[in-house]
Amino acid sequence: MAPGKRVAIIGAGVSGLASIRCCLEEGLEPICFERSDDVGGLWKFSDHAEEGRASIYPAVFTNSSKEMMCFPDFPYPEDYPNFMHHSKLQEYIRAFTQEKGLLRYIQFETLVSSVKKCPSFLVTGQWEVVWEKNGKQESTIFDAVMICSGHHVYPNLPRDSFPGLDQFQGQVLHSRDYKGPEAFKGKRVLVIGLGNSGCDIAVELSRFATQVIISTRSGSWVMSRVWDDGHPWDMVYVTRFASFLRNALPSSVSDWLYVKKMNTWFKHENYGLMPLNGTLRKEPVFNDELPSRILCGTLSIRPGVTKFMETSAMFEDGTTFEAIDAVIFATGYAYAYPFLDDSIIKSRNDEVTLFKGIFPPVMEKPTLAVIGLVQSLGAAIPTTDQQARWAAKVFTGSCTLPTTKEMMDDIDKTMKKKLKWFGQSQTLLTDYITYMDELGSFIGAKPNIPWLFLTDPQLALQVYFGPCSPYQFRLMGPGRWEGARKAILTQWDRTVKPIRTRAVSEAHRPQPFYDLLKMLLFPLLLLSVLLIFCS
Repeated sequence: MAPGKRVAIIGAGVSGLASIRCCLEEGLEPICFERSDDVGGLWKFSDHAEEGRASIYPAVFTNSSKEMMCFPDFPYPEDYPNFMHHSKLQEYIRAFTQEKGLLRYIQFETLVSSVKKCPSFLVTGQWEVVWEKNGKQESTIFDAVMICSGHHVYPNLPRDSFPGLDQFQGQVLHSRDYKGPEAFKGKRVLVIGLGNSGCDIAVELSRFATQVIISTRSGSWVMSRVWDDGHPWDMVYVTRFASFLRNALPSSVSDWLYVKKMNTWFKHENYGLMPLNGTLRKEPVFNDELPSRILCGTLSIRPGVTKFMETSAMFEDGTTFEAIDAVIFATGYAYAYPFLDDSIIKSRNDEVTLFKGIFPPVMEKPTLAVIGLVQSLGAAIPTTDQQARWAAKVFTGSCTLPTTKEMMDDIDKTMKKKLKWFGQSQTLLTDYITYMDELGSFIGAKPNIPWLFLTDPQLALQVYFGPCSPYQFRLMGPGRWEGARKAILTQWDRTVKPIRTRAVSEAHRPQPFYDLLKMLLFPLLLLSVLLIFCS
């Protein structure tokens, strides 16, 4: 597909904005269709759940820190908090949109109702997109389509898994419809699900409700946003060196270290939170208050619900929760793209089947990409930017996809690895750094670590031992950002700036490389002493 061709982008959240920008970088002509009246997608807050849109509650804060979740060439202002309220993140998204001149490519309050292959698809790879605005329906032919409508839109409320729920007389709602604790003051509330939303809601309710119980079938690791020496968790945990160790060590050693680290903050078995399979690298829950609320007795954890009665629920251990006023299902979301034929995304066994989580493998022309569906312990914004860069290059022909068989074999291989690391899950989970480097290698933007150590050791130490921040993926190759080096070398300054509001001594910054040297030198020193003593 030659430059100048038109690309339909569905959704103006972070995935859609990244896609618009990347299409422009490749000389394509993007037109973005956004159902609401503003950019932001998931992060555009509304005080009520809107049909066909993601919905968040007022108290949502980010789980990724600002240095790890920015667009790779657009750092947050240094005075922004490390973990942001949704309103602060929305400010940043709007600023990025303005800075990059993306608004002119977005058609707001426009609903895409259909995306179908044109009759000439085998030759042209074109799509017919039907859209509605102000009650008027129109269709346009596009050379490619990027689906950026997210996966937090259609709630999963598994009523069939909860016998007796139809007879329950209290209030039943999904976390998507939760908009604050005031309506639950003095009530007895059961929250089903131990994900981030379920824990956030339960912790908030524990200050208003009479009693709050979280029901979980499988448990979960619970992490604090505050890690070693008070640093943001992801700036300590998401590093290239740590990723190398996790993948290089024998699985038994890696698993032992993982469980030990996850249990450092508190012993999960004492709180009823221990995962059934603690070695799986499923996304943990991020909540700084959950253990404290359990300790204070305002919240408790129970096993899965076996059945509901008119005003109560019975759990797997035979205990019951009586006089329940409300049940909140924090049971996640289902993938759905109602404007697209299901068989395109789910081409095998009714499962999402996408090469690298982006391209349908069984398609005559690679002119459709799904951006933002893959999930990892890394942040969404840099991931979607990397995905969109590759997709735009595939559309222009500067990158090519393998054969269908090769893509299907890769999907099978990835699925086996996913089952080993993450277990059975509907989500497309992956290892963040491995995935980002893989996409980077496709577009020539993967950081060349050996070359950096030869040419710029100061930067190399930060890139390899420091946080794997988004700037690394605009450091070299196509789409290179001139400010990437400086952004990497100053990332800890921007981290410390908003919290060091009372300066009493020099700020502390992690030195992982030198800490590693000390750790390695200690046994050598001990060995030397023993040899001297024995000689």
